[in-house]
Amino acid sequence: MDLQEHMLRIGKLAREAAKILAKTPTKIKNQALEAIAQQLEQQQAQLLVANAKDLETGQAKGLDSALLDRLALNNSRIANLIEGLYQVLALPDPIGAITDLNYRPSGIQVGKMRVPLGVVGIIYESRPNVTADAAALCLKSGNATILRGGSESIHSNQAIAQCISTGLQLAGLPGTAVQVIETTDRAAVGELIRMDQYVDVIIPRGGKDLIKRISQEARIPVIKHLHGVCHTYIDDQADLDKAITVAYNAKTQRYGTCNTMETLLVAVGIAAQVLPPLAEKYQAAGVELRGCPATQAILPELKAATPVDWDTEYLAPILSIRIVKDLDAAIEHIGQHSSQHTDAIITENWQRARRFLTEVDSSSVMVNASTRFADGFEYGLGAEIGISTDKFHARGPVGLEGLTSQKFIVLGDGHIRQ
Repeated sequence: MDLQEHMLRIGKLAREAAKILAKTPTKIKNQALEAIAQQLEQQQAQLLVANAKDLETGQAKGLDSALLDRLALNNSRIANLIEGLYQVLALPDPIGAITDLNYRPSGIQVGKMRVPLGVVGIIYESRPNVTADAAALCLKSGNATILRGGSESIHSNQAIAQCISTGLQLAGLPGTAVQVIETTDRAAVGELIRMDQYVDVIIPRGGKDLIKRISQEARIPVIKHLHGVCHTYIDDQADLDKAITVAYNAKTQRYGTCNTMETLLVAVGIAAQVLPPLAEKYQAAGVELRGCPATQAILPELKAATPVDWDTEYLAPILSIRIVKDLDAAIEHIGQHSSQHTDAIITENWQRARRFLTEVDSSSVMVNASTRFADGFEYGLGAEIGISTDKFHARGPVGLEGLTSQKFIVLGDGHIRQ
């Protein structure tokens, strides 16, 4: 069987499974989620062995530390996978919910019903946790899914996929409701994004080149998960201790994630107070700092930031710092350089905070909080399938509701249009 035939077979099986999932009761979907969680717990040792193979291969290929961090599984991360499944299990099932029901002058009732999208194709790199997160969200929202992970995580993904398939079948659901493409042939991606007869939406997660390719070549609607050039702006009416704590966490809590701060903006009126102690903490943590000329005047040991730095997602212990005149200048900088992922302000002035919330056009905008909170788990969505920087169909962390659509329903009692 050639690749095209193989992919079409996967698509057909997914479409058949989607029909079953669309009418599966919540109780059964939850039983499947619990069975998958139990399988992951029981197979933890095997998951770590499979992940060790991927890490060894990745190191041999010279993957950088950020990619290796995204790729790595350990007991804590597997526990988080399992917790994420139980969180999704506990969430209300959106499917079948009827809202906005009201009577029209004709006497009919018109409302909307929440329905699955159908078959979701997800293309992602490195992170094997996406396999479990995506499976959980698609299952609970009544969607079948086809997953295509990166070649660097092939062993980890297959091990997780086996747990998922077993859990589905233990709950009486088709194991093909979640399929992981086993080939590492890149041509499989090209086939997947053109299978519009079987796949309803594509969600890519990865670097700019992957997103660009998918957006240009797909015949199917795409929910884009773009890179994260995230900013924190320290206002001159910020609480100094709060600013240092939040800005430090936004960069150092974890380096290789899309919600990690990459550029720190500081109002000129507070820069001399906040930058020296903050730089000391960053440097103690091994963070390389790059600054504008005004920043270098306060911290002369810093490297000069170049124009490229303001547009770079480092995913590494590197931070660009720029001193700006005021809130207007900060918003202007963010407007020019943000990837519209997540941006934050640190201030005690609510009027300025409100302006920042209103005028910064990103999928998450924060006040006095670390950008690292831009996450479906932290937002109460359970696991997330990605963070969309699109404005349609979903924006921000994509959880259960982002994987559904609505259809109009009409209730009548023999009504006819006059």
